[in-house]
Amino acid sequence: MDEKQAREKIDRLTKTVLYHSKRYYDQDEPEIEDYEYDLLLHELISLEEAYPQFAHEDSPTKRVAGQVKNTFDPVEHKVQMGSLQDVFSSEEVFAFHERVKEQIENPVYVVEPKIDGLSVSLEYRDGLFVRGSTRGDGFVGEDVTLNLKTIESIPKRLKEPVPFLEVRGEVYMSQESFQKLTEEQEIREEKPFKNPRNAAAGSLRQKDPAIAAQRNLDIFVFNIQRIEGKTLSGHKQALDYLCHQGFPVSPSYRSFDSMEAVVEEIHRIGENREQYSFGIDGAVIKVDSFEQRERLGSTAKYPKWAIAYKYPPEEKPTVLLDIQINVGRTGVLTPTAVFEPITLAGTTVSRAVLHNQAFIDEKKIAVGDTILVRKAGDIIPEVIGVQDHDPQRPVYQIPDVCPACGSPVFFEGDQAAKRCQNSDCPAQILRNLVHFASRDAMDIDGLGPSIVENLVSAGLVKSPADLYDLTLEELSDLERLAEKSGSNLLSAIEKSKGNDLSRLLFALGIRGIGQKAAKLLSVRFLDIEKLFAATEEEIASIDGFGGIMAQAVAEYFSLVATRDLVDRLKKAGVNTLSLSLPVGDRLAGRTFVLTGTLPNLTRAEAGAMIEEQGGKVSSSVSKKTSYVVAGEEAGSKLTKAQKLGVPVIDEGGLLALLKGEAFLG
Repeated sequence: MDEKQAREKIDRLTKTVLYHSKRYYDQDEPEIEDYEYDLLLHELISLEEAYPQFAHEDSPTKRVAGQVKNTFDPVEHKVQMGSLQDVFSSEEVFAFHERVKEQIENPVYVVEPKIDGLSVSLEYRDGLFVRGSTRGDGFVGEDVTLNLKTIESIPKRLKEPVPFLEVRGEVYMSQESFQKLTEEQEIREEKPFKNPRNAAAGSLRQKDPAIAAQRNLDIFVFNIQRIEGKTLSGHKQALDYLCHQGFPVSPSYRSFDSMEAVVEEIHRIGENREQYSFGIDGAVIKVDSFEQRERLGSTAKYPKWAIAYKYPPEEKPTVLLDIQINVGRTGVLTPTAVFEPITLAGTTVSRAVLHNQAFIDEKKIAVGDTILVRKAGDIIPEVIGVQDHDPQRPVYQIPDVCPACGSPVFFEGDQAAKRCQNSDCPAQILRNLVHFASRDAMDIDGLGPSIVENLVSAGLVKSPADLYDLTLEELSDLERLAEKSGSNLLSAIEKSKGNDLSRLLFALGIRGIGQKAAKLLSVRFLDIEKLFAATEEEIASIDGFGGIMAQAVAEYFSLVATRDLVDRLKKAGVNTLSLSLPVGDRLAGRTFVLTGTLPNLTRAEAGAMIEEQGGKVSSSVSKKTSYVVAGEEAGSKLTKAQKLGVPVIDEGGLLALLKGEAFLG
């Protein structure tokens, strides 16, 4: 290619890789497979090496991906937590060996599995675990000590104390825990994590350590970053030492003095990766000697003494035997492919979700076709296309009647999903009840999917209101529910009566109303009775609400069934009032937008203080915004405020307004 083509391709690849990097590292919502991302980055590296004059200043090849969020306190890494250069072939592994031999005679390598998780640092002083942080951008990470302390396999005290030790490890979620989590998310109709790595990252970044504790996270430690009071000469010796200190270390690490043996080990790990209880996406090859590593050095982003060999995702063809329809909590009909069993990543699979009619139409999927299936993140089976389609076979169409209750189903607007609108549909009852009892809704501890299924099967519960009529005698008759468990469940149900109105509104499962929208409704209307009288226009006037959401709320509270349900809940003693009433009115009628990092307050804390004084917090700047509260690294919101002439204040200015010490202009 000529220079013009090279420049255009580098521009395009840089933009694409930066986009997918942000989706993966910062938002925990990847759109493409890791292997596809790695190939894009690899191609960009090759182009920049050939045409360095066209490389961007902010190129993802020059820095570690990931940003520090202001949810947690920042932690500066004294030793950079860098990433490894990826390779995809044996030829590239041998090329790495040749580069090493230019400076090192007879190098010895350590090969270990590359665990697909979230990289963290653990710090110990005098043998005690004192701080843990995420990698972030390699130089500054996030303090997640409390969440890391919930991981049982992390030693809180070393067996042999040293003055200081910092180790690096990979927090992961086992395949079993990931499967369980995604099944629960499916029942609650929550957006599931894409893969175990993103599930681990999302769990470790929870503000509430109790949530992280429930996710069954684990860790493998694979490196010593800093150590005082102990001298170690090589990587394998360091791993042996960490193992002796009580750390779970890489499950398989072996040293080799020939590159042929290294390549053989890479393939052995790849062929046996299904035997691990966690996801691996490659193998890591490191020079063993620390002294030799010093001589080899590093680039701005990668050490020159290590590489990561990446395994491609496994894809296999199979024949589509049937498409089955499942009905979700909100009545959405979800098609599932049933195909001839195949083995992927060491397990036998025969089913995969097909999402909706638009997905089926795009892939032109028909029963009888030969389809291509792979495991996303080596965990969840997914159909990626059709290998052989007979034009005589019609593309599958989701039926026009609900398979669970026989009621008509409809497309709504331009949505790709078909929905059953029968609120008494038996397939929806179970999922509605599980959602009602979930942690973010009414938080009824012990009322999981299996217990709900037992209650429904026994005919004890058909509506959320029925939960508050349950007796210990009825629960004692249920299979697999001991008397003590039944008593605990009744206590949890009783406790849920005191929840805030926002939790109840979220628990009711109004279409399109999540936790944030439920909170906005509770703050605006304060009493559920006011929602029965509210117009669609009044609801739509809430900052942060759209017309579709307002319509869904208005329609829900116009139903006779909703009136009956709320009456029963109130009669049972369930709270239907907002508990977060303002304690003052100094900021009444004022709208604030928070941006950047404040010196002492998190944005959540600042927002709560504003709401306590009757103010509103918005996520976007407009002419109606009263003040923008700007901290460090404030971005586009600050620029827009300045353009619109909206007053900008800092944390001190906000505190002055809250205390009534400043004039509200």
